[in-house]
Amino acid sequence: MKSLKTTDPEIYKLIKQEEKRQEEVLEMIPSENYASKAVLEALGTVLNNKYSEGYPKKRYYQGNKIVDDVESLAQERAKKLFGVPYVNVQPHSGSPANLAVYVALLEPQKGKIMGLSLAFGGHLTHGQPVSATGKFFKSVQYTLGKDGYLDFDAIEKQAIKEKPDIIVCGFTAYPRIIDFKKFAQIADKVGCYLMADISHIAGLIVAGVHPSPVPYVHIVTTTTHKTLRGPRGAMIMVTEKGLKKNPDLPKLIDSAIIPGIQGGPHDNQTAAIAVALKEASTPQFKKYGLQIVKNNQMLAGELLKYGFNLVSGGSDNHLILIDLRNKGVNGSVAALSLEAAGIVLNKNGVPYETMPPFYPSGIRLGTPAITTRGMKEKEMVKIAKWVNDVVDESRKYQLPEKKEDRAEFWKKLKLEIFKNKKLSEISKAVKKLAIKYPVFSL
Repeated sequence: MKSLKTTDPEIYKLIKQEEKRQEEVLEMIPSENYASKAVLEALGTVLNNKYSEGYPKKRYYQGNKIVDDVESLAQERAKKLFGVPYVNVQPHSGSPANLAVYVALLEPQKGKIMGLSLAFGGHLTHGQPVSATGKFFKSVQYTLGKDGYLDFDAIEKQAIKEKPDIIVCGFTAYPRIIDFKKFAQIADKVGCYLMADISHIAGLIVAGVHPSPVPYVHIVTTTTHKTLRGPRGAMIMVTEKGLKKNPDLPKLIDSAIIPGIQGGPHDNQTAAIAVALKEASTPQFKKYGLQIVKNNQMLAGELLKYGFNLVSGGSDNHLILIDLRNKGVNGSVAALSLEAAGIVLNKNGVPYETMPPFYPSGIRLGTPAITTRGMKEKEMVKIAKWVNDVVDESRKYQLPEKKEDRAEFWKKLKLEIFKNKKLSEISKAVKKLAIKYPVFSL
């Protein structure tokens, strides 16, 4: 069989360019990470060729004996790692995993979801109006307190008033420890299901540096490619508490995945998830999770020294959310400037946001990927200084106040920003650091 380089030199070249990019920049988007060679190897196998709708020993197609063993192994590893009695490893990604839970438990247009507002660090699939989860089901959103922390008194009052069928906890831009016990007390008081979406913190939970939701919630969903360092996939888990509330939860969730919202699972993805779960069960992974937090807290402390306004004042986990309004810089402008300097993070809304989603007031960054590469606290000191220098430089690029002028401004900025001499100098220094920690030797 011909190699990729021979069959499609254009795609081969683009992949090589992406490899080079990943080696030479600091990937600091908190939801990104580097999968190991073993995980990537499992993804690129003949398992890609198989159709296997259904579940182990209950398939619609023939020839699935080996695939059954692969999926069963992934299930057993997840059960052991997270301490749950049931897991479904077939969701193609996090969004369909969350949707499947709602499809399993809620009546369309009547069932109600209560999740954290997107503007305050929630996820689209936690019932946001623009998402299918908010269009096909009723939804209400809770918010954070003025201090950037979860306000459990306000959440409880809202839950009692709204009587949701599912409360979702676990977030996409919340930098603090989540008190799952307090959420459980609220859900139990209301009599609803409690679902923890731990997509961001799954690896931290496995490593023991963030409390597990398993003793307190009924259902757990997670992606597998963030702090868990696996392939792009997801899992749905049911806890012992969940089984006590509804013994049919596993059957309902299995049916929601197929035939509910998906067809055949991606068997190569399932195998790669199994590999990642094995890697996550090692002592080395626990050290990795601890180092993520150490790095993040060092980075947060250094950023505070430069006068950055961190939402909630700091971080307990893997991510930092910065409100740039006190710096006089728009989040979109800062994120593009940082990319030009070789530091890749994302623009992000902040609590009590006053700007539209495309031009938010904040940026979000974290340490999972650079910790995977082997960086430690001393590198965080350098990175914080670079972030500060870039944000200072980006002040010269002021977003127009008039909405009608912004599109043209943005078009010009994307051309100008990569010619900025100061940012180019920082980019060279970033590259010099980055190549000391090879990605593809992992």
